[in-house]
Amino acid sequence: MASHRRPKQPSRTRVTVLTATAAAAVALSSQAAHADPKPSKSEVKAKVDKLYHEAEAATEKYNGAKEQQDKLKKQVDALQDKVARGQDELNSLRGELGSIATAQYRSGGIDPSVALFLASDPDSFLDQASALDQLTVKQTESLQKIQSKQRTLAQQRQEAQDKLGDLADVRKALGENKKKYQGKLADAQRLLNSLTQAERAKIQQEENRASRASSERVELGNEAPASNRGAAALGAAATQLGKPYVSGGSGPNSYDCSGLTQWAFAQAGVNISRTTYTQQNDGVKIGRSQLKPGDLVFFNGLSHVGFYAGNNQILHAPKPGTVVRYESMDYMGTFQFGVRI
Repeated sequence: MASHRRPKQPSRTRVTVLTATAAAAVALSSQAAHADPKPSKSEVKAKVDKLYHEAEAATEKYNGAKEQQDKLKKQVDALQDKVARGQDELNSLRGELGSIATAQYRSGGIDPSVALFLASDPDSFLDQASALDQLTVKQTESLQKIQSKQRTLAQQRQEAQDKLGDLADVRKALGENKKKYQGKLADAQRLLNSLTQAERAKIQQEENRASRASSERVELGNEAPASNRGAAALGAAATQLGKPYVSGGSGPNSYDCSGLTQWAFAQAGVNISRTTYTQQNDGVKIGRSQLKPGDLVFFNGLSHVGFYAGNNQILHAPKPGTVVRYESMDYMGTFQFGVRI
């Protein structure tokens, strides 16, 4: 007689594993179905351009901190030089008083007031009016000179110390802004690297079409310049066509946007400040309809500046990876205002 056995039931552990595996597979397929699609070339380019604008804003803040650092360094050096010279003068005055004391000693003993001064602070000593009565006119003059010089030195030392503190703060800001713009540029490069070689080549072709090399003819029209100096500055900038954009560049081998405008105006005998945020105050603000060749034009929240060149064209140092070139204002983003130097 055949035996009838009940079929073996799967273990609870095995059922649990199979159920978990099935659930994971469903979850993965669901995630795959809803995963964000790869950004298109135009989306990547828009993000890269945004990062370049942000990097340029950080670059301008870096330039401002660098300019401030240079000024503070000069002030600190001048103050420290004053302190050193003042200390020499103080030592000479003390030497004169020592000569008085020596002469008194040879003639029979040092005046108690002079002896007291040589061993203590003249400020507290001179505050004692009764002591002044014991001094000769020459001794009084010497002590008062020393007192005045010590007070001046104390003030100069404090001022130098304050400036050194300001300098440390500016150097910290300098480092932070440099790190920020370098980070933005690195992010932009990573985005570009995510594209295929063909997509990157397409973006480069578009960039080349936007650019105008120095050998190309650009139709600028016959507009009268803003001024003789504006025309001279624009002409100087035109000699730099094809020079590369470099963050912090101020010529003559490379430029960022405000570095180019400052350099060009310097060739015209006009000193303007270093950054977009300060150059906006170096002249009179004007609207777009008032622009003439040689005026400065500002874009994108004051993070970018260039020269108006006529016929809706600007001459500028655009962004990393480009060169000084002419470009239509229509491609420049948000126009802020013009400034006539």
